[in-house]
Amino acid sequence: MCYMILSIFFPILAGIFLLVRKEMKVRKHLLFLTGSFLVLEGILVILAISLAKGELLLLFNLTDRLPILFKIDEVSIIFSALAIVIFLCAGFFSFEYMKHEEKEKRYYGYYLIVLGVLVALCFAGNLITFYLFFELLTLSSMPLVLHNRSREAIMAGLKYLFYSLAGAYMALFGLYFIEKYGNTLTFSAGGVISAQTAEDHMVLLLGIAFVMLLGFGVKAGMFPMHAWLTAAHPAAPAPASAVLSAVIVKAGVLAIVRVVYYIFGASFLRGSWVQKVWLILTLITIFMGSMLAYREPVLKKRLAYSTISQVSYILFGLAVMDGDSVTGGFLHVLSHGFIKAALFLCAGAMIYMTGRTKVKELRGIGKEMPILLWCYTIVSLGLIGIPPTGGFISKWYLALGSLNSGISGFGLAGPIVLLVSALLTAGYLLPVTIHGFLPGEEFDGNTLERKEPSLFMLIPIIVLTVLTVAIGLFPNGIISYLSQIITKII
Repeated sequence: MCYMILSIFFPILAGIFLLVRKEMKVRKHLLFLTGSFLVLEGILVILAISLAKGELLLLFNLTDRLPILFKIDEVSIIFSALAIVIFLCAGFFSFEYMKHEEKEKRYYGYYLIVLGVLVALCFAGNLITFYLFFELLTLSSMPLVLHNRSREAIMAGLKYLFYSLAGAYMALFGLYFIEKYGNTLTFSAGGVISAQTAEDHMVLLLGIAFVMLLGFGVKAGMFPMHAWLTAAHPAAPAPASAVLSAVIVKAGVLAIVRVVYYIFGASFLRGSWVQKVWLILTLITIFMGSMLAYREPVLKKRLAYSTISQVSYILFGLAVMDGDSVTGGFLHVLSHGFIKAALFLCAGAMIYMTGRTKVKELRGIGKEMPILLWCYTIVSLGLIGIPPTGGFISKWYLALGSLNSGISGFGLAGPIVLLVSALLTAGYLLPVTIHGFLPGEEFDGNTLERKEPSLFMLIPIIVLTVLTVAIGLFPNGIISYLSQIITKII
């Protein structure tokens, strides 16, 4: 139990410690402290997962009916493991990248606080605990968006705040009704609403479910509440963009998993108008995000539009509510997390080393940084869905689940939209590779020098690239683990 508490509150307290501490005269001391805190947090999460899985931890009671409690289950492990890996990689990457940014101590302080809040979110055992930390996630991550204090960053941060709060209040509206009509607020596989209550209040509960899907879908960048994402991600420092895109948007996915499969139950929503409208919104988001990314000239903003599209791949799999599609959705949580973190870190390294921000300015970049561009290329192939990467396996299961679902119209529409999106993904990612390695005869490459990023930047990117391929080559262990979840919730 103590490891569960420590894994949640240690990084929060460590972050507060950095924020209140006086500026350190030697930068290495700050980096050593931050690196030590991140590694220790990774160890604490591993110990918590190993020793406290399945146990309920009551922290305190807000009221007699609103306990703040934590429980580690299979879903908690997937999302917390992703968070730790990404935060470690992006954290060590930032040790070099943040040299050219001011207020590093403040950045690392909030970075650690966000990690603790995310772990609490993953370990939340009921809806009220989840909601409290969901709100804290918005408030604690907003300073990462605002970090450079430019007008663009401030406006992006405000947009992120307003959208997130609007979505959270929609979710809070639904929480009132769950407290009234549900047997409990504690997450339970299959749902907490009795069959009789569901039958008696069908229309009302379906409406509440849809409102909560829209509300939590804001954080996941689902249409029509997606616009904050393309403002916040480009404005933040690259390592912050990596965790925003790879992990923080997954808080919205985790919320939807909890609401659909652990509060309402898949059997209640399957075949309803809510499922069909949700499917339509996810397919619109997939296509729209890919098309806007294809047309975007700024690399980081292009990747932000890509996140809108790719996260809705996950939501589509969850909305189909078929065993294979849900498996594909969870696989894509991991695959997309590793891939998108690597892509944002690659973009950050390119910007850091060259100062270039637009795709057309990266012509010949492969002559300067071949290792970096190869990593970018491999994870790009993963996002497109090319074997042997994790992206191929996850999208295979998504398409298979859609075809097997028997949902009229969507069984075929899903794979078609996924395929079109994959082609668009190739169209907006691979030109960087093609023109980077093959800039053309008219390009004067004689003035270029090979200048790979430092190991602090390169090693995290290589680790994420290896993980992207490893999921594609050895997926059976993960799929077997996911089957434990699927059998409980489908």
